[in-house]
Amino acid sequence: MQASEMRALRTLCTHNHLLHPTSKPTSLAYFKPLQNPRLYRGIHSTNRRLLSRDPGLAPLSSGSESEASDAAPGVGNVYDPSARWVRSSGGEAGSGPESEARSRNGEIPEERKYFGGGRSSYGGSGKKGRKRSCWVCSECGYTDGQWWGSCRSCRSAGTMKQFTVEENGGGSEKVRGFEVSENAVRTWLPRRAGEERPLRLTDVNRGLNQLEWRIPLYGPFGEEVSRVLGGGLVPGSLILVGGDPGVGKSTLLLQMAAMIAEGHDLGRSAPVVYVSGEESVEQIGSRADRLSIGTEELYLYSSTDIEKKIQALSPRALIVDSIQTVYLKGVAGSAGGLSQVKECTSALLRFAKKTNIPVLLIGHVTKSGEIAGPRVLEHIVDVVLYLEGEKHSTHRLLRSVKNRFGSTDELGVFEMSQSGLEAVLNPSEILLSEEHSESEVMAGLAVAVVMDGSRTFLLEIQALCLSSSTVSRQVNGIQASRADMIISVLVKQAGLKLQENAIFLNVVSGVTLTETSGDLAVAAAICSSFLEFPIPSGVAFIGEIGLGGELRVVPRIEKRVHTVAKLGYKMCIVPRSAEKALASSSFGDMFIVGCRNLKEVINAVFTA
Repeated sequence: MQASEMRALRTLCTHNHLLHPTSKPTSLAYFKPLQNPRLYRGIHSTNRRLLSRDPGLAPLSSGSESEASDAAPGVGNVYDPSARWVRSSGGEAGSGPESEARSRNGEIPEERKYFGGGRSSYGGSGKKGRKRSCWVCSECGYTDGQWWGSCRSCRSAGTMKQFTVEENGGGSEKVRGFEVSENAVRTWLPRRAGEERPLRLTDVNRGLNQLEWRIPLYGPFGEEVSRVLGGGLVPGSLILVGGDPGVGKSTLLLQMAAMIAEGHDLGRSAPVVYVSGEESVEQIGSRADRLSIGTEELYLYSSTDIEKKIQALSPRALIVDSIQTVYLKGVAGSAGGLSQVKECTSALLRFAKKTNIPVLLIGHVTKSGEIAGPRVLEHIVDVVLYLEGEKHSTHRLLRSVKNRFGSTDELGVFEMSQSGLEAVLNPSEILLSEEHSESEVMAGLAVAVVMDGSRTFLLEIQALCLSSSTVSRQVNGIQASRADMIISVLVKQAGLKLQENAIFLNVVSGVTLTETSGDLAVAAAICSSFLEFPIPSGVAFIGEIGLGGELRVVPRIEKRVHTVAKLGYKMCIVPRSAEKALASSSFGDMFIVGCRNLKEVINAVFTA
C-alpha cells in the first residue's frame, strides 16, 4: 500500500506542474502510512534552496508540521536521482522531518550518506591529509584493505602487517610509489632514443662474447666468489647479499668493490661507488685500511637518499649498504618499511637494467634467518646470496639460493682473518678432526664423501654405542629418520644386536648431513663402535644403503673418488655396481673396494 500511495502522490505532483506552469514544481510531499500513522516519510528535491523559495510548498509543509507535532520521532530521507544518493537525518519528538532537516540558512544538512542504498559509508568531500590503513603480506606483498588472520594470496598465517598511507586531498591525484621511483630513476639516467624498441634475439646476441661479457674477479678470493655467481659479475645485474649481523657482508662487498675498481681486465682502474647508510666515510675508510685496500677509484658516499645523482662518475659498479636504510622521498613510510624497501629495490633494478651497471645490495635478516622486508624483494633481484658462519668459527660459507645467470648449487668457502676474507682452497681440511690425522686408528669414526654443488667435501661421522644407558638415542647433524632406518637395517640385515644399546651420532664441525651418500659412513661408524674395532686411517666410504642392506650408487661418484685420491687416502669403499664406471680412471695408489651389501663391508673392513 505504501508504494502505491507514493506513486500516486508523484503523479499528482506531476499533473499539478502541468496544469500550473507558472508555479514551481512541488518538491516535497508528506504522507502518513495507513499501517503506522505515526511514521512520516518525505521525498526532498535535490535543490536545497527550493524549500525556502517555493510559496506553493508552504501549505503542505505547514500541514505536515502540525500533524507531526504530536507524533513520534520521524525519519527524513533525501534522494538525489541524478547521483543515486539517499541521505537520511533523524528527527526528534515534537518536530516534523522538514523542520529537523533544515538548517538555519534553509539547507538540508548531510548527516549520513549511503551510496546506492548500501550500508557502507562513503566519504563526501575528501579531507586534506587523510590517512588510509593498508595491510601488506610480508611474504608475497599482497595488499588488502582489512586485516585477515592469514594472507588470502599465499595462505601464510600471521604475515599481514599494517602501515598507513597519507593521501593528498583537494581533488589532486595521489602519487603512486611506482611513479615516485620511476621519477627518481629518470633523474639518474640520460635519455636515449629508441631504447624502448623491442629487439630481435639474434640482434641481441650478435657480436656478444659470453666469455668476455662478465666482469671477472681475479685471485683466489675472486675465483671463489665467481664460482658462486656462475663465472663472474654480470653487467646490469641486481645482487642481494644477506647474512647474520657481524658475519662479514660489508667486508665481502668492500673487497669485491676494490677488486672491480682495480680493473685487471681493462688494464686501468675504473670508478666504483660504495654507498653506506649505516656508516660514515671515515668508518669505511678505517675498515679499508685494515684490509689493505688503497684503490684510488673507489668512491665512498654516506647517505640514505638514493635519489642523489651518480651518473657524473659513470661507475662500473654500485654497492648499497644496506637496502633497509635507504629511502625515496615520495614513497610513504620510513626507511626499512615494506613500501620503501620494495620501491627502492625496484628503482635500483631499473637503474641497473638501463645503465648496464651492476648493483650489489646488502640486506638485513630476521630472527629466522630470512631477508628482512617483503618476500617480493627476493623476486625482484637477479641473484640472492647468503653468507653463513658459526658464531665461534672463523670460516664463512657463501651460498646462492637464487641465480638467474648460473647454478644455485655452488658453494664458496672463506676464512675470516685480520686482512679480510680469504679463500679456503681445500675445504675438507676444516671438516676433518686433528685427532684423526695424527692417530693411526680411532673406534667409531668414519669418513663420508659428500658434495655441495660442484664442491666435494669429506666429513667425519662419529658414533658411540653404550649399553645400559637411560638415553636411547641422540643424533646431531643427521636426520633422525635416516639414522633410525640405518640402525634398523644393521639389526635386521647385518645381524648386529643393537637393541639394548644407546647410540649417539655426531657430524664433526657442526655440519648437517643431508645427502644419502653418507649412509655407508654412518653404518661403518656404528659398526666400529659396537664391535670396538677401529677403522684404519686412510679409508673413505661412499654409498647409499637400501632397506635390504644393499649398497646403491650415488651421483657423480667418479668426481668424489678423484677428490679422495687427491687427499692421499689409501682405500675407498664403493658399491659394486660403480666399479665398472671407475675402472677406466686412474686413482694413483688408492685401492677401490666394491661391495654389494653391508655384510661384505663388515668383512672387508673389520677383519684382521
